[in-house]
Amino acid sequence: MSTHTTEQGFNNVRKLITDICERMKISETCRIRLMECERELTVHFPVKMDDGRAEVFTGFRVVHNDSRGPSKGGIRYHPDVNLDEVRALAALMSLKTAVVNIPYGGAKGAVICNPKTMSESELERLTRRYASEIAIIMGPERDIPAPDVGTNPQIMAWIMDTYSMGKGYSVPAVVTGKPLEIGGSIGRFEATGRGCMVDALLAAKHLRIDPRKATIVVQGCGNVGAVTADLLAKEGCRVIAISDSKGGVYNPDGLNLGDVLNHKQQTGSVIGSRNTEKVTNAELLELKCDILVVAALERALVKANAPALKARIVLEGANAPTTPEADKILLDKGIFIVPDILANAGGVIVSYLEWVQGLQSFYWDETEVNDYLGRLMTDAFNQVLCISKEKRTDMRTAACMVAVQRLATAMATRGIFP
Repeated sequence: MSTHTTEQGFNNVRKLITDICERMKISETCRIRLMECERELTVHFPVKMDDGRAEVFTGFRVVHNDSRGPSKGGIRYHPDVNLDEVRALAALMSLKTAVVNIPYGGAKGAVICNPKTMSESELERLTRRYASEIAIIMGPERDIPAPDVGTNPQIMAWIMDTYSMGKGYSVPAVVTGKPLEIGGSIGRFEATGRGCMVDALLAAKHLRIDPRKATIVVQGCGNVGAVTADLLAKEGCRVIAISDSKGGVYNPDGLNLGDVLNHKQQTGSVIGSRNTEKVTNAELLELKCDILVVAALERALVKANAPALKARIVLEGANAPTTPEADKILLDKGIFIVPDILANAGGVIVSYLEWVQGLQSFYWDETEVNDYLGRLMTDAFNQVLCISKEKRTDMRTAACMVAVQRLATAMATRGIFP
């Protein structure tokens, strides 16, 4: 079963939830409630561009389920995003927050735009107008946005400021992923990568792979991929390849990650860094290794390339990088998959801490944040592994079983109003 989201994305997630509900004999009432998103807001709003003309943009904010607490999920700025994709991602957030057992529901937001072609002042005006449009369903006790593809801490700062202006006082808990200066959490930037590192080491331990002898290949050199690679290298693993959108670099003896990441910062790509040979993104996925971290985009592993994979563990740092067809091929090959809703939940765990800090005006240091993250990721991994063994199923199915059970229990306990 795959948490793949593009093309008929929400229908794929619905099918996933239905299969799990049937398998676990979850009540029909809970199943049909999970089939729909609770709230969907579509907004069309004008933004004044730098050349003086007005352009109308379309944005969304979708809440899938808030039975377990306020809804939580990122905001995506992308030219190809659509309502179906946002619904699918919101539903996956419901599963992700439930599998790591933090008291949130799932939501997602998006604006159809290309942030790469917009000036900072245009982005600020777009963000502030979008925030004012979705403020009717947003709030620290209701729905809490965060960064996603195409957005960053500065954009979260503008959203927080816009919402606060409407309230007449500062409301830092209305968004997470903010800059540290206005209530962001230490460790938030590295959180998703740190969570991936924790799960990679737990998966290696389960398969009796010694981390000091483990070889790592990472697709993606953004926030998640670069941090995961760096933290695994510090744990003694040998990172032999890493790539970005332009291609990758390979050294069977191990990359000097400091060199590679500096080279990327200076030139915009990892390609050409010292003591490396160039590989394409396609070739990189087929390298022999112990752990393959897919931390780039959706649909990285598909029916065409899955048979050529030689990794023992696939860790999904990106959302939905494996299609249903590829998933089946990898499982048939005996590859151990750590699914996205489990592997990349580190970000939402530290977002939860940031939210609590914002509500209470009480802050933890980096060691405390990282310890909490490690503890929750470890507990979730072990629970999913336990279900996987008990039910003789794969980790993705087991993770969804844990999540759906928690959602169903919350809905059943609360009942239906009125």
